Amino acid sequence: MAVTLADVAARAGVSSATVSRVLNSNYPVADATRNRVLRAVDELEYVVNGPASALAAASSDLLGILVNDIADPFFGIIAGAVQGALEGRQGAAHGEPEGGQGGPLPQKLAVVCNTGGSPERELTYLTLLQRQRAAAIVLTGGAVEDPEHSAALAARLRRLAAGGTRIVLCGRPPLEGTGTEQAAGPGTSQRAPHSAPEPAQGACGTVLTVAFDNRGGAQALTAHLLTLGHRHIGYVAGPAERTTTRHRLEGHRAALAAHGGLDAGQAERLTVHGGGYDRSCGYQGARELLHRAPGTTAVLAANDTVALGVCAALREMGLRVPQDVSVAGFDDLPFSADASPSLTTVRLPLHEAGARAGRLALGTLPPPPGGVTAVGHELVVRASTAPPRAGD
Repeated sequence: MAVTLADVAARAGVSSATVSRVLNSNYPVADATRNRVLRAVDELEYVVNGPASALAAASSDLLGILVNDIADPFFGIIAGAVQGALEGRQGAAHGEPEGGQGGPLPQKLAVVCNTGGSPERELTYLTLLQRQRAAAIVLTGGAVEDPEHSAALAARLRRLAAGGTRIVLCGRPPLEGTGTEQAAGPGTSQRAPHSAPEPAQGACGTVLTVAFDNRGGAQALTAHLLTLGHRHIGYVAGPAERTTTRHRLEGHRAALAAHGGLDAGQAERLTVHGGGYDRSCGYQGARELLHRAPGTTAVLAANDTVALGVCAALREMGLRVPQDVSVAGFDDLPFSADASPSLTTVRLPLHEAGARAGRLALGTLPPPPGGVTAVGHELVVRASTAPPRAGD
């Protein structure tokens, strides 16, 4: 026969209401009483009825994490950090107090939802999580820039927030604007000068954002290549409809414009859009780019995985990296330092961002001013970039 709340109360010598308060952490209880209740829970192996508790509390112990591709280290690192925040494993390593605002960390079940980059699946998972009365949802990676999908997504998220679900966007623009990625240092909360909209409000909550400095990172990477002397710089970009692709491409072209380099037509000719962010897209993109512009001396890739594909294509074409063509990635994924040659890239603090998103989702970190916090970037120069050959 299943152990009931009343059984735990009898064993601990307290009321059922006191047991409920201890398990839900929603009311102050004396430490001695709390310890007796928790000891009784362990001795009786009592398991909370999750669905019943969800109905009573209007939310469950579920935290949803939406990713484009769980096999991609970019998303794996963020999702792992979010889940780690549920167990209190992330804060101390990044200068945040282990106990958040002083209270015990709630215990939540993290469920990772793999969308495969599909906007339809993204909306479907949100609906399923709403049916499960998810306590919080973290959406990771860039957003799809489609007006119809954006409107549907905004409506879905506002509805969830109005129902009490905490919503955090990690690595994508705020719900009502994309300007906050412009420039920000680690641990800062700021909005770009041209970003006017306030964070999206629901009746009971706000959609919060942990934004990445994709524009600033790409600008720094291109400036590095220009400083080395490169003037024929190609770009193997990600899918054109993704905000991450647009922001990184804007940063790249801003650096070219600041240097007085390529005009818009030349920049477009030296840009190839891939169908994804994987190695095969880098391989095919590099072959197309070198076919269009054989004199290319440096290639910026959408991310580090794409950069590996670029390097493979260049080797097949008999070109050396970096002696003939320099190559740079983005994100500083774990394999970047071990690639041959090691990849010059831009480091995004993925682990820190995921941990911060997790704490915001749990409510153990106070919401940032304006609902947006931004993490910075760091240029990491390694062996895959070098000055162009004399005469190039």
